Amino acid sequence: MARYTGPKEKINRRFGVALFGPSKTLERRNFPPGQHGMRAGRRKKSDYSVALSEKQKLRFTYGVLEKQFRRYYQEAANSRGVTGDTLLQLLECRLDNVCYRLGLANTRDAARQLVNHGHILVDGQKVDIPSYKIKPGQVIKVSEKASSQQLALKNLDLTQNAIVPEWLSIDTDKKEAVVNRLPEASDAESIANVQLVVELYSR
Repeated sequence: MARYTGPKEKINRRFGVALFGPSKTLERRNFPPGQHGMRAGRRKKSDYSVALSEKQKLRFTYGVLEKQFRRYYQEAANSRGVTGDTLLQLLECRLDNVCYRLGLANTRDAARQLVNHGHILVDGQKVDIPSYKIKPGQVIKVSEKASSQQLALKNLDLTQNAIVPEWLSIDTDKKEAVVNRLPEASDAESIANVQLVVELYSR
């Protein structure tokens, strides 16, 4: 499965946001990378540059590559409703993101690995595809294997203060969750301006 494997702290510093989880580097050096990083913020960006940055932030946040992100956009554009809201819904419904939202992993990268390694069951069946699209009513459960249970327990301890969104519910003792409904745009807590992303692809 294709994924971004480049330097993450450099990306965080480029956009000034911790896209991959907590970043100590960003706290110490909150300016863009490179020789002229400290002066980079003084230049006025074009509308295209701003929109492109918003798209890249959204893409890196959910850990998808450009080709896959464009497919999500096309699906959203061809669906009924507001394109930006539908795009966020499609991204939120990824299995790796759902595991992250449930607190089964402390970052989306960790959640992706959790799914890839076969630790997650959906409706009783092992699903090892991070981009698997979940649906309302489906039950997501940690595998009964000892290694899976130990890993989930460790991650739940790390994320015990995280708030599980209303569209999901989890029984931490059973390590089992239910998808109550499809997420809304407000549930996504996006750090990117999705409308600018839609305008970028609409040109």
